[in-house]
Amino acid sequence: MAIYFEDLEVGATERFGSYEVSREEVLDFAAKYDPQPFHLDDEAASHSIFGKIAASGWHTCGMMMNMLVRHWQEIGLDQASLGGAGMDELRWTRPVYPGDVLHCTAELLEKTPSRSKADRGMTRTRLVVFNHNDEPVMSVVAIGMIRRRPAPA
Repeated sequence: MAIYFEDLEVGATERFGSYEVSREEVLDFAAKYDPQPFHLDDEAASHSIFGKIAASGWHTCGMMMNMLVRHWQEIGLDQASLGGAGMDELRWTRPVYPGDVLHCTAELLEKTPSRSKADRGMTRTRLVVFNHNDEPVMSVVAIGMIRRRPAPA
């Protein structure tokens, strides 16, 4: 069953996901996209503010998206998603380390029907990523475009 714009309730909060962060994935992502020494080298990381190798914040964003899209697939929202229009208030509040197990919460802050396109609406959702100690490691307000329920034939 698909979930559409009309089915979403402002204030609704969900908890979902489980993503184990591997050292190999941290190193691979950093080598390709964020090759700073504290993401790649044990010695350099030991002298950094992180104390050991830490995942790139951009990698944490990617892991959040993985959990979010899988959650949408489980609940039927993937069929109505039209993509994102941006992100506000991105914050990395705590390092993510290999061995951490991440999960998320999502709270729908607002939804607005499009004035120019009757087939969709916009949403603003606060996403928070937590580590296995329930400490927040990242937060962001995502702006999404969601399909409206098709009119009956």
